[in-house]
Amino acid sequence: MSFRLINDADPLPYLPVEHGRNGEGVGSWVPDMKHTFLAKYVEGTRRAREKFKQRVYVDLFCGPGRIQVKGEAATRPGGAQVAWAHSLRDNVAFTSCFVGDLDAERASACAERLCAMGAQATALPGAAESTVDQVLGRIPRSALCLAYLDPYNLQYLSFSVIEKLARLSFVDFAVHFSTMDLRRNVLMEYNPERARFDAAAPGWRDHIDPLAFVRGDADEAFFDYWCGLVRNLGFSISHRMPLIRDEGNRPLYHLVFFSRHELPNRIWGDVAQGPNREFDF
Repeated sequence: MSFRLINDADPLPYLPVEHGRNGEGVGSWVPDMKHTFLAKYVEGTRRAREKFKQRVYVDLFCGPGRIQVKGEAATRPGGAQVAWAHSLRDNVAFTSCFVGDLDAERASACAERLCAMGAQATALPGAAESTVDQVLGRIPRSALCLAYLDPYNLQYLSFSVIEKLARLSFVDFAVHFSTMDLRRNVLMEYNPERARFDAAAPGWRDHIDPLAFVRGDADEAFFDYWCGLVRNLGFSISHRMPLIRDEGNRPLYHLVFFSRHELPNRIWGDVAQGPNREFDF
């Protein structure tokens, strides 16, 4: 039986919609890859969620909760709405959804749409570095948590956010690592007077061989260093890292999943089929 991504009508069509950076709509890869892998993972872990009374979804870069895909007339659910809708199977839906965005109107729209779908959702406007502290204060230590982190650029993927969420006892991460931003700017950011990537991978300049810039593999060295930071927190990173490309076949993101336990990583490996690294630049 083929998988079908839930694509219900917008419960609140008067609220803001994500139209992409140029206003022409987001790429088809958003529902076809990003949201499909998320939905499959949520459905694949429903048996694990049965063991927990509190099941929490965290998305600190949530957007308005609705997307317009380029070339389509109708809108589609955003990532948080996809996760919620696919969590409903077998009565093990997320018991709480915390959605944040730098834009307060977008965070509010996402939470309102979730609530209209039946979720218990809280909007957290502001930068992820600050909203993560609010999230930690509201999640029970015994809860099972899925942290879905999907910032536009690498500079917004502050490692402190991952470090803080890692304090939770039962937390799995699905992270969109901006491959394009890294490739385009890693040489420029090696200048110590610049700091766009410093929050994403603290200390990275001290751990990359300058010859990597001559060889042309500094981006891979940066990513490997970032993965090392994740592992130092006690997580295992899934070998399955789907590479998302745009319509021009340019690499945009790697979807990186990590957990402290074997089962979530194995489930992610089963559902996230696609071009992978082994870092596939």
